[in-house]
Amino acid sequence: MAFTNQVAIVTGGASGIGRALCQELAGRGALAIVADINREGAQAVAAAITAHGRRAEAAQLDVTRAEDVQSLVADTIRDHGRLDYMFNNAGIGVGGEVRDLSLDHWRKAIEVNLWGVIHGVSAAYAAMLGQGCGHIVNTASAAGLVGEPGLIPYSVTKSAVVTLSTAMREEAAGFGVRVSVVCPGFVDTAIYENSIGIQIDKDEFLAKLPVRLISAADAARRILRGVERNQAIIVFPFYARLLWWLTRIHPAALGWFHRRMLANLRALRDHS
Repeated sequence: MAFTNQVAIVTGGASGIGRALCQELAGRGALAIVADINREGAQAVAAAITAHGRRAEAAQLDVTRAEDVQSLVADTIRDHGRLDYMFNNAGIGVGGEVRDLSLDHWRKAIEVNLWGVIHGVSAAYAAMLGQGCGHIVNTASAAGLVGEPGLIPYSVTKSAVVTLSTAMREEAAGFGVRVSVVCPGFVDTAIYENSIGIQIDKDEFLAKLPVRLISAADAARRILRGVERNQAIIVFPFYARLLWWLTRIHPAALGWFHRRMLANLRALRDHS
């Protein structure tokens, strides 16, 4: 019953994990505000939810624009009286080896994956402090916990989101506001097709992954389970938790995994 009659904003809500979160939240009785830079996509997700008798609204949002994020939070509170959950989920895949990346690739990763989260945190936290309650949930990645050669801009920004979230959790706790960070492994979403910086065939890349992808619906359920339990860091599936554990106790043990991923990436890069 944790989400019944609650108000939740989900950025990046038109696709992937964001869409699955909106559907799962609405199915549990929450009002899901589907926020995405893709207006038509957000409207389609909201319409599909409301067609099943559940509550959802669509909002066009560019998370790289702080004023737009602040306006959405203000409009939500004006229209619904409060904001219970802020899922800062919007992100972009940026990969490739550093030798192949331009500064524009780095800037794009930072603008969306880091500044987009900071904008959401800043706007939602101010509102939740006034309420004395609320939960901010930031989507990072297992790559932000273990680092990943070939995905360095992505890993760097997601690592920053982990640090932001875990440090802020301590500050916010005294004011009744919760903060969690989500660190999934490989999830079956369009982020791979839409990623930038890797000039390879995405299907070939995914086919060579040494681990299985999980569905966005499964990811959403795992995220909300962790949110219900107020977990600080929500890591899944099992292999992601294992890699994280190995990183903490014996970082060198990850060498085999990193070398395999990098070898696959280089083979595909040379082939393309």
